[in-house]
Amino acid sequence: MVTSCLGSTFSLQTYQSSNGFSFSGGRRVPRLSAKEVAFIWRCRENSCLNARIRVGITTTQPRLGSKPITAIAAPIAPAPLSDAKERKRLAEEYGFTQIGEPLPSEITLKNIIDSIPLEAFEINGFKAWRNVAISVVAYTAGLFMIAKSPWYLLPLSWAWTGTAITGFFVIGHDCAHKSFSKNKVVEDIVGTIAFMPLIYPYEPWRFKHDRHHAKTNMLAEDTAWHPVVREEYDSFPKILRLALRISMGPLRPLASIGHWLFWHFNLNNFRLSERIRVKTSLAFVFAFIMVGWPLIIYKAGIAGWFRFWFMPWLGYHFWMGTFTMVHHTAPHIPFRNADNWNSAEAQLSGTVHCDYPKWIEILCHDISVHIPHHISQKIPSYNLRLAYDSLRKNWGKYLNETKWSWRLMKTIMTKCHIYDEEENYIAFDTNCAEECKIIGTLRRVMPDTT
Repeated sequence: MVTSCLGSTFSLQTYQSSNGFSFSGGRRVPRLSAKEVAFIWRCRENSCLNARIRVGITTTQPRLGSKPITAIAAPIAPAPLSDAKERKRLAEEYGFTQIGEPLPSEITLKNIIDSIPLEAFEINGFKAWRNVAISVVAYTAGLFMIAKSPWYLLPLSWAWTGTAITGFFVIGHDCAHKSFSKNKVVEDIVGTIAFMPLIYPYEPWRFKHDRHHAKTNMLAEDTAWHPVVREEYDSFPKILRLALRISMGPLRPLASIGHWLFWHFNLNNFRLSERIRVKTSLAFVFAFIMVGWPLIIYKAGIAGWFRFWFMPWLGYHFWMGTFTMVHHTAPHIPFRNADNWNSAEAQLSGTVHCDYPKWIEILCHDISVHIPHHISQKIPSYNLRLAYDSLRKNWGKYLNETKWSWRLMKTIMTKCHIYDEEENYIAFDTNCAEECKIIGTLRRVMPDTT
């Protein structure tokens, strides 16, 4: 009998035969006979190992020797992504429209950059300031909606305003990458001002974000996001493990708040050469807090501060958290150690293109067209679609593409937790005696629609 089949490759965890062997833990079976290997392979071909949930099957296969085989099949590694049928199956399971082929190792990042037309790198002042105007008008409209909306329409007003203010972040993002203006002083001023309503210090973010691009999907080095490793997780105090399960489960779209708080306000996180600029940015942020917040409270009271600033700010962090995790997180996208890391693979195949409703893409200035931005940060946001059309034409079969859906979010929030060298990610409760209540509840209550 074969039980607990899941995935497309497996290891035998328990085995008995007439040879008297008995072992566990996913180690190889010693001296398997040709008949035994053939039998196990037929189990795989019969699709018990391609089930999307754990199932049990019984087979009438004749006994091998004097005792029947008893085996438990368990996943040890993702199936090779070179197989088109497997990629299609995984795309359906994970909520992707396409999972790309593995990128050949001989392809370099320069090869990919050179395939993008030169006009995609051109800075256009009119388009840059047009994006500023879109964000200012959209944000102003959002504040007006909040002021006039009855209580039951406030969530819609907050959603609009939080999305609009995310556009400010994208403008500052272009400034930090030197793709907003040919005048670098203008970029620093605009970037700092754009980040102020978000109380996000511009220079600290820029320093850490540059490292994210240099070390994308590199284990322990990527500063945007990386999975926790099992040894670290098991060593954490119980309260911290609980906090991780919450922040990487139901509150994952808001995990950007923790990143904002812990990465950007501690001077010890920065080199001595960076600290003057860091302190300048922090001064602007605290100036906004000391001047802007009292003005809001003076005009609208504490409730007004909550309505006009805090809730749109949460909306912004929802998009920051969502964009960040969707751009680089999926069960089939690996994080690699520095020794095995490849820049072309990380930037092209380790980054995800995600389609959102059109109004979100407009207000957020196409930040979700993210693959070309990782190929070269010098591409302005208003040229990302031009660059992506070129990438699709030249490298389309290697791209990971999706559209926002509940299935996509459910995949990330319930599966992508702990780094695993063989499977890329495993859930908090994988190989545990009991299901994690927090993650298990998410699995049951989150929709699975695409």
